[in-house]
Amino acid sequence: MKFALLFEMQISDPTRASERQTFLDCVAQAVLAEEVGFDGIWEVEHHGLYEYSHSSAPEVFLAYVAAKTRRLRLGHGITLTPHRYNHPMRIAERIATLDILSEGRVNWGSGKSSSAVEKVAFENKVDELHDQWLEALQMIPQMWQQDVFQWKGRFYNIAPTQVVPKPVQAPHPPLFAACSKPESAASVGALGLGALNFALGNDEFLKQKVADYRKAVGAAQPQKYQKNNHFACTPPTLVLPDDKKACQYGFRGARFFAESMASYYFGSGRPVGRLNVPRDFLAENELAEAMAYRGAAGSQCTAIIGDPAAARDMVRRFADIGVDELICVMQMGTVPHDLIMESIRTFGEQVIPHFR
Repeated sequence: MKFALLFEMQISDPTRASERQTFLDCVAQAVLAEEVGFDGIWEVEHHGLYEYSHSSAPEVFLAYVAAKTRRLRLGHGITLTPHRYNHPMRIAERIATLDILSEGRVNWGSGKSSSAVEKVAFENKVDELHDQWLEALQMIPQMWQQDVFQWKGRFYNIAPTQVVPKPVQAPHPPLFAACSKPESAASVGALGLGALNFALGNDEFLKQKVADYRKAVGAAQPQKYQKNNHFACTPPTLVLPDDKKACQYGFRGARFFAESMASYYFGSGRPVGRLNVPRDFLAENELAEAMAYRGAAGSQCTAIIGDPAAARDMVRRFADIGVDELICVMQMGTVPHDLIMESIRTFGEQVIPHFR
């Protein structure tokens, strides 16, 4: 199993000063992750998702981290691919440049966003987003492989162009796609792409999702790019020597993560300003219930929160299910930087070695 970190640049109650500090803190977290044995990082692209995600220029952050590391895989998780967000040629150029400067360490994930904030801000035709994404997905790997690229499709008409530079990885960086809905892993697998999933449901639910993905990706025969059979999950994670402290901060952070995400993705509105989500610690009785539930029969396989022993038990569940990579969400808006750093080190030193 591989291990990575996901960065949303979450900030509870942002100011310009705290926003600046969050970016610098995330760089420090990424550098420490390489030091203690993590395999990679993934950075999102979002626009206007105040508090939930301030990461609107992932290509800049990843390039900065590339210069400070030597081994970490650098993942776009994901690039918003329809053309109102990013033209396919610009995506191809940026990813290839990062692949060169990082000496072949890029993973490229693509998606289209289901947030009304982003769809409306960029004046998208919502009913065309999926088809735009599919067309761009066919185009970009060809730009990396062909000396001269040309295209005439439904949304794009590109005259013969030498798209440069070319990536280091041949034939191209590994391709992934976001799986925001329970049924979307099989759809992504059918396209021959690696799957980036939220960690949802109990063991049996996730096991079936992995099985559906494996069946679909096994039958996939993409013609324009190389198949990537890789199933990843993104569990909220906080691992500290003190089990209760990890749960106090970890469950509060996971709740902020989940409810701020829901504010933007599971409603029809476009929130503006401070989100109406809880930021306090769980009450003692709620905390005790959450801690007891972690290892109970039928419990959800969704988070890795607790001391190293509890974390190893949960990681083992993901491993037994067949997950290829855990992309740990430690940078949650209500978790202080010093605890995130302690969690990265604890996870790297006391969890990862048990799964090598």
